[in-house]
Order: sequence, then C-alpha cells, then structure tokens
Amino acid sequence: MKRFSAILALGCLLLGSASAMAQSDNHPMVSKGLRYLNTPYVAHTLEIDPANEDLVVNCDEVDCTTFVEYVLAEAICPKMANGEISEGQFADNLIKIRYRNGEIKGYTSRLHYIAEWVNNGVKQGMIEDVAATNSRFTMKTNLSFMSSHPELYPQLANSPANVATMKQIEEALNGFEFHYVPQEQLPNGGLSWIKNGDIIAITTNIPGLDVAHMGIAMYVDNKLTLLHASSVEKKVVISTLSLAQMLKNNAKWTGIRVLRMKQ
Repeated sequence: MKRFSAILALGCLLLGSASAMAQSDNHPMVSKGLRYLNTPYVAHTLEIDPANEDLVVNCDEVDCTTFVEYVLAEAICPKMANGEISEGQFADNLIKIRYRNGEIKGYTSRLHYIAEWVNNGVKQGMIEDVAATNSRFTMKTNLSFMSSHPELYPQLANSPANVATMKQIEEALNGFEFHYVPQEQLPNGGLSWIKNGDIIAITTNIPGLDVAHMGIAMYVDNKLTLLHASSVEKKVVISTLSLAQMLKNNAKWTGIRVLRMKQ
C-alpha cells in the first residue's frame, strides 16, 4: 500500500467546471490545465517531511513543475464508466512522472532536473520530445546546481550522502544533447509544429541548470501563450504576453524544449 503525505480527493482532480475556453479546445492538457486557473502558486509543496520521501498530492497549491505534473497525470488517465478517473491510476501516473523508473526510493529518486524528467517520461511512454524531430538547434546538459548549492535544499544540507548521490546523478546526465528552440527563433505566433497542450520547458543560462520554468502551450488570438503557474503573479494564469515576448523579457531564459503527451 502506498503512503501519502497529502490526501488525494477526487475533488482535487475536478477543480470546478470547465471554462468556455476549455470547452473550445478538447486537448486534455489544455482543458484540464484550465481548471487550475487562479490556483495559488506555492513553492516547495513537496517538501513535507525532509526525513521521508512520500508521494505528495496537493492540487490546491502548485508550482510550475507540479502544475504540469498534476495535469499530465490526469490527462493520461482513462475515464471510468461514470466519466470520472481513478484516484489510484492518477497516483500511479504521478509516481511514474515524478520518480525515476516510477519508484520512490528516497529524495534522490525524485526527478529534480527536467533533463532527466523528460528522459524518464519518454522511457515510460507518457511523453515524446517533439523538438527532437522538428528543431535542428541543440544544447548539451551541464548540471551541477543542486550539489553546488546544498544549502538551498533541506534534504541535501544535512546529508552529505544525498549530496554525493546528486553529484553522481548530475555527472551521469551531463553531456546529453537535446533539441530546443532558441529564443530568437520563436515568433509571437509560435511554430506550426508546436500544438495546443504541448509541454513547454524553458531553458536557462543559470550555471548548473538546464530548465528554469515549465508550462503548457496555448494559442490565444493567433499568439502562442503559456498556461502556467506564475511565481510573479502567484497563481496559475494564461500569459498575456506571447511566449516569445516572455523569453525576450527574461535575460536568464534562452529558449524552449517542447514535449507532447502521448495519446
């Protein structure tokens, strides 16, 4: 039996009725993501008990990554006869999305770096890397942030063993080449191969990191925008600026990876 650090209630999965915009786009990543509009942005919601790593489900407070995880976990759930989804299947999906090989084996088994999060999701058959077949531009991973800044993470600050394990994970991921769209190559109207509901991972020039933000692609008035949990607006929003303009406005954002839920 799985042990939870938060109670998964079915109401958590059905956050209000679908909006008119959700009804106008039947892609599950968009329609389910829109149900989270105005949900508060709260960081570190997974850090419930530094001594124990359990599956945490908190749909009432999200950050950019947990927002995408919850939406994806629900979107890939098959519907039951009554039109609802299984709580157990949702939880199982979330474990496969959030943990290496779908197994909870302590803090370092959580997929902290998006490079590994993507690799795991592709391996588990939940997502595909559509930039890999549509963009010729590539980057290589050079990860070190967590092991270099253990004081920022309670589970690392007091555990040299966890720091050593994270360093090993980083070294194993380093040098991996992935495809992305550079900031200067993304127009306001998006690209024909970027679709509503695609997962957007924003790459960064912050030393030791690969991705700084995540969200869901959504076209509004012929403009590619981002449905995301915003740390600036402190809630889930649809960006008023185009994704291209968002990238231009942030000196630390360099481009985007584009992933797609497998249906």
